[in-house]
Amino acid sequence: MTANATRVLVLNSGSSSVKYQLLDMNDGSRLAVGLVERIGEQTSRLAHTPLTGGGDKREREARIADHEEALNAVAEELAADGLGLDSPELAAIGHRVVHGGLKFTEPTVIDDEVLKEIERLVPVAPLHNPANITGIRTAQGLRPDLPQVAVFDTAFHTTMPEHAARYAIDVETADAHRIRRYGFHGTSHAYVSRQTAELLGKAPEDVNVIVLHLGNGASASAVAGGRCVDTSMGLTPLEGLVMGTRSGDIDPAVVFHLKRVAGMDADEIDELLNKKSGLVGLCGDNDMREIRRRIDEGDERAALAFDIYIHRLKKYIGAYSAVLGRVDAVAFTAGVGENAAPVREAAVKGLEELGLAVDADLNAVRSDAARLISPEYARVAVAVVPTDEELEIANQTYALVSN
Repeated sequence: MTANATRVLVLNSGSSSVKYQLLDMNDGSRLAVGLVERIGEQTSRLAHTPLTGGGDKREREARIADHEEALNAVAEELAADGLGLDSPELAAIGHRVVHGGLKFTEPTVIDDEVLKEIERLVPVAPLHNPANITGIRTAQGLRPDLPQVAVFDTAFHTTMPEHAARYAIDVETADAHRIRRYGFHGTSHAYVSRQTAELLGKAPEDVNVIVLHLGNGASASAVAGGRCVDTSMGLTPLEGLVMGTRSGDIDPAVVFHLKRVAGMDADEIDELLNKKSGLVGLCGDNDMREIRRRIDEGDERAALAFDIYIHRLKKYIGAYSAVLGRVDAVAFTAGVGENAAPVREAAVKGLEELGLAVDADLNAVRSDAARLISPEYARVAVAVVPTDEELEIANQTYALVSN
């Protein structure tokens, strides 16, 4: 890597989309951001925003057949801003990979063996890993000479002790089929737990934090001294908190009941629990802003959905307080966690005996900055910490290739 190679392109390849950011690792600044969506559909959309040189956001709508065509279009947009993939300043491409199993505990330079292992994990991440693999292969085709780095959502959670990661099922069956708690949103939990420690003026190893990543997908983690010791998502992202369209925790026998009584097959039950449950299943909306608007208008169904959502949050805060023993902070992050003051207030209300409280005025402030929203007398800090998964991926990627 040359001395002036300080840029990292971060790619997040979904089944029908590619999100990307180009960052300068001298200062972590963004040079360009963009999204290609509806890949493979009749009308695809690319939105590209250069963040240097005063350029305007550009959009184009036309059919983009596959990920190779999508990344070629991204390369064209970057080149138009003088930020092309052929630039000697590009140090590496960092890829978000959802599932790394137990083998990948840290960012990893991608070679054939790494790709094969990511493919072996497809059965436990059938919606995500195939798309991640497609993005990697396409990027390798564009820049075969450049280091490609996989940063895994599961990696941060591999520090969980066995008693937290194991399910209480037959050990031989579990091992044969890789059944255990893996956890997800790991880059967010890693970033937010460190930023929370910095907000408190302490080193990460001196702080115990409960991180609540609340977006359309939602997860909680218990982080002791910078290491994850428990997390709410499990073998898949379905377990844990109530989410936008996912049920979260549920009696496993519901699956058998639906098969026997409703005649539903495995695919139908999978669709129900992952895409037709959670907030959307409870009240028809998965946008917290819309749910709050409906509550203000007296909508009882929306109010019940909100109460179920908050009840599950409180259960995890309480459970992780017990797991950690000492809690220094609870940190809210992601779209709902960062922006929905009523969620933060309701989640903490009634937990004064655990040392938690929210200052109404501080909680009402809208800001993009990390901040405390708890009163000075609170034994446990309550924080709002905007997540930055792309920066975390870029930092991990650049640190690896620099060394």
